[in-house]
Amino acid sequence: MLQFFVATPTHLRRSAASARSSSKSRSPRQPGVRRQAPAIETFPNPRPGRDYEIAIRCSEFTSVCPKTGLPDFGEIRISYVPGERCIELKALKYYMLDFRNRGIFYEAVTNQILDDLVAVCAPRRMTVVGDFSARGGITTTVTAEYEKI
Repeated sequence: MLQFFVATPTHLRRSAASARSSSKSRSPRQPGVRRQAPAIETFPNPRPGRDYEIAIRCSEFTSVCPKTGLPDFGEIRISYVPGERCIELKALKYYMLDFRNRGIFYEAVTNQILDDLVAVCAPRRMTVVGDFSARGGITTTVTAEYEKI
C-alpha cells in the first residue's frame, strides 16, 4: 500500500482541538463587537481654500457575514471634498484590511467607514459607496453621505 505525505509549513499546521478553540476565541459572527481599528492618518490639505474632489477606490474589500461566517467581497468607493485635512492612503489601506475578519452587515460597514472618515478628516462633503459582490444571485449597493452644515 502506498502512502503519501504532504509537507505542511509549521505555521499552517493546527490540531483539530486548537482549530475549534481558536474559532471560538475570534468569533467573527458577533455583529457590533468592535476592537480598536488601526488609526486613520491625515495630512494637511494643500489647497484648503479650493473645493476639489478626491475619489478613492478600494476594489478588494472583504469582511465576514455575521450570520454565516462566510467572507463577503466588494468594492468601497470614497469620494470627498476635503476641509483642512486629507486622508493618508497607506493608513486607509490598513484600516480597510481590519474589516476582513469582522462580522458586520453591508449597511453597518458602509456607515461605519463614513463615520470614521468624517471623524478624522472633517470633510466638506463625503460619500461612501459599498458595492458588494453577488451572493446567492443578489448584489447589494449601500450609499452613505455626509455634508457639513
